[in-house]
Amino acid sequence: MDVRVADSTVEEAEAIARALATRFGERVRVFADDGDDPLAEGDPPEGGVSARSSEDAGPTDREERLWDEIEDILQGGPEKYRERQRETGKLFVRDRLDLWFEGLTFEDGRFANFDAWHPNSSTVDESEDGDSDRLPADGLVTGAATFEGRAVHVMANDYTVKAGSMARRGVEKLLRMQERALQNGKPALYLMDSSGGRIDQQTGFFANREGIGKVYYNHSMLSGRVPQICVLYGPCIAGAAYTPIFADFTIMVEGSAMAIASPRMVEMVTGEEVSLDELGGPAVHAAESGSADLVARDEEHARELTARLLSYLPDNADADPPRTEGIAPAKSPDGIDSVVPEAPRKGYDVRDLIDRVADADSVLELKPAYGAEIVTAFARLDGRPVGIVANQPDTRAGAIFPDSAEKAAEFVWTCDAYGIPLLYLCDTPGFMAGSGVEKEGILEKGKKMIYAAASATVPKQCVVVRKAYGAGIYAMSGPAYAPESTLALPGGEIAIMGPEAAINAVYARKLAAIDDPEERTREEERLREEYRRDIDVHRMASEVVIDELVPPSTLRDELVSRFEFYESIEKELPEKKHGTIL
Repeated sequence: MDVRVADSTVEEAEAIARALATRFGERVRVFADDGDDPLAEGDPPEGGVSARSSEDAGPTDREERLWDEIEDILQGGPEKYRERQRETGKLFVRDRLDLWFEGLTFEDGRFANFDAWHPNSSTVDESEDGDSDRLPADGLVTGAATFEGRAVHVMANDYTVKAGSMARRGVEKLLRMQERALQNGKPALYLMDSSGGRIDQQTGFFANREGIGKVYYNHSMLSGRVPQICVLYGPCIAGAAYTPIFADFTIMVEGSAMAIASPRMVEMVTGEEVSLDELGGPAVHAAESGSADLVARDEEHARELTARLLSYLPDNADADPPRTEGIAPAKSPDGIDSVVPEAPRKGYDVRDLIDRVADADSVLELKPAYGAEIVTAFARLDGRPVGIVANQPDTRAGAIFPDSAEKAAEFVWTCDAYGIPLLYLCDTPGFMAGSGVEKEGILEKGKKMIYAAASATVPKQCVVVRKAYGAGIYAMSGPAYAPESTLALPGGEIAIMGPEAAINAVYARKLAAIDDPEERTREEERLREEYRRDIDVHRMASEVVIDELVPPSTLRDELVSRFEFYESIEKELPEKKHGTIL
């Protein structure tokens, strides 16, 4: 390197040459402004070169120290807690992330709370027990990753750090992740394993404007904007339990639990002695509360279920659901008519019908043990994702109960939010009657199902498979609810009520007046057949109540064609802020 200086003595030139040679790692000659011979020359120190100029230079001691700090953070909490994770069959959070993503694309906030615990920090109190008070990443990992080829936001609790509890810095990291998901429109995955808020450190994160309450505010803003999927690995208590509830989909791994309070707190408040599993385990939330969409056998199964779920969902509400190559159903559509019994009251499993309509191995049923008289499932028709709402005659005759009505309403609402077309398979005697269901809110929850059908703007197809009685035809998006098509199979009936109930309601006195039992039976049969002719789908097709009466073996092809044709249909709701039903 040659440099020129003005009005410099030889001693000054030598000092400049030495300094520049050391700084840049190469030989330096210093010339006067108008001179041809160098005033001084300098070489870099022997064996010493600068990182800026040498390709052979390695990390400095300062960088090595940083790597050591990062490695320490990646170890999580104390070893005894990592061992406890292994004993309970759970992966350490960093191992879990490796299982899911083979590493994060990047991580944010890895040094959160570093000053509070790490010995390299100038502010940590060295008298504290550094092992028990380790707070790496403040017990919460946030960042980005690629999952099954999709870019996603990720949050994961580290249960080895204060039982995965949430505190100020971790909450701040989660808030930032949610806000960025809202801005860039990519799905959010929450891998939950948390005992709730860190009670002894609640100052600064509990009631603040940017505290843990804002997490649920952000969940609400993200709802319907980007898919939110939550997986529970262990106890998620109090505040931590709201994230799975606010997520679009919740998967509980066997052994996990969620509850508004711990068993100890429940006993203090109510005197009830209950185990965590009895209080809020997978069986409770999958079959009784309806808060869990799916239950996973283990960690690997949880990942598999999440991958399947995400395969039906777009990145955000503005994107289209992902299409795949269409494949034939697992069972031939030619057998559809043999699956559906001719007798209206005879039960059958509607899944057998779905398997003859949907692409093979494409059906993913949600909440199968909750409100089982309605099946809600994602599936594909010739590669196109659809949401299926189907009455289940095999369970309580397919009558609609409060739980199943609410389940269907929420599923329809979610499908509509993410642009997933809806297929209704109607075979129901209608909403269940009785004092029990009235107390459980059959009217209140039934209206939500009807409201969801009315308000959905995605393409909808309704198939009257067999019976469609009472308000059941409304809840199942019948002709009055703006489906693109109302189709029917040959055994279909649409009526206020079934023949037996109708004859009893209208002609009870007339029949009672007939003394001869045989004559009374003949008259009852005649009235029943006359009523049945009035409600038969042939008459409904004749009066164009339904769009088409289709041969059962052609149902799949009919639906594929209609969903294809109507995929770009545009629907508008009345101008308003929002409805008040849900």
